[in-house]
Amino acid sequence: MHETTVAGKMKDYQNLRDSELAVLLRNGDDAAFMEIYERYNSLLYAYAYRKLQDKQESEDVVQDVFIGLWEKREKFVLKTYLSGFLYKSVLNKILDIWKHNKVVTEHAALHTLQINTDTIETDYLIREKEIAAMIEKEIAAMPPRMREIYELKYKQYESTKNIASQLGISEHTVSNQLKNATKHLKNKLGLIVFVIYILNK
Repeated sequence: MHETTVAGKMKDYQNLRDSELAVLLRNGDDAAFMEIYERYNSLLYAYAYRKLQDKQESEDVVQDVFIGLWEKREKFVLKTYLSGFLYKSVLNKILDIWKHNKVVTEHAALHTLQINTDTIETDYLIREKEIAAMIEKEIAAMPPRMREIYELKYKQYESTKNIASQLGISEHTVSNQLKNATKHLKNKLGLIVFVIYILNK
């Protein structure tokens, strides 16, 4: 696919949820793959580097995870969260490196690391559920019209023009309400939680 075509498609994919991107990826959609890469590459690298303290090894680990994701795309079935799957994939690669370097030498140590792997994924999924619950609570607390506009935009993926037409208001009013809704979430959730929310939308 031509590079400019992929770039154009990615603009449309930025608002898709991880689960929707996973379905498109399984169907061989390269733009969906690139959106997943852009969404998680830096985060996964930072996670790998904290564990390995080596730039090249960290880059290689993340690259291997994305290569594997693309090569096995036709069989890829998302059972939990895409973020949790990617983080665990990176961690498994790191464990392989540690074993290769003889950092882990005994069966008991390997068993402990496997338990830690499961704990990390469980904790990560719990945090995601907690964040999702916080977000839904704050959306529910919005003024009725603001909440209606916000949900039409980000849950039903309606355009600003369509929202204005449905509600009989101006596009300018819709835009202002969306800005106010975003400000509301930032103020209530804090910047870090809000960024995580945006990354997983």
